Amino acid sequence: MQIDIKSKIFSDFTSFKPTLQTWKLNNEKIVFTNGCFDIIHHGHVNSLNQSAKLGTRLIVGLNSDQSVTILKGKNRPVLNEEARAIILAAFGFVDAVIIFPEETPAELISKIIPDILVKGNEYEIHEIAGHETVLANGGEVKALELVPGISTSEIIKKIKTL
Repeated sequence: MQIDIKSKIFSDFTSFKPTLQTWKLNNEKIVFTNGCFDIIHHGHVNSLNQSAKLGTRLIVGLNSDQSVTILKGKNRPVLNEEARAIILAAFGFVDAVIIFPEETPAELISKIIPDILVKGNEYEIHEIAGHETVLANGGEVKALELVPGISTSEIIKKIKTL
């Protein structure tokens, strides 16, 4: 089965809104997660796959290049937002990738109002951006267990020692 990868990538909420409306009309269970996904590794794949299993549609909020630089430093991202979006959209269990320019996806979450908001368990529920919106609208917020010992920062450190 061929996947039209680029059709799953949205540069902002406005371009995604018609798709979201269709999903909501069809009573899809919408799951949202987000991140920088700078160098995608098996920890990302695991958490995205776990997230997808919680509903019928998985939306990934992707930090823009500018927001990654603000969050991670002047040498990041390693891969630009287009490359990161294409990689994420290539996964069959990812239904949409939406690029957002803010440091957190709180504004995007307030527009989507997902049924389930997911992040890694390095965060407490009250620390997860957008948790108030999701809970106030009857949704759930989940913190998934991460693959131990794997992170983009650790991969970059290891590469620098080679």
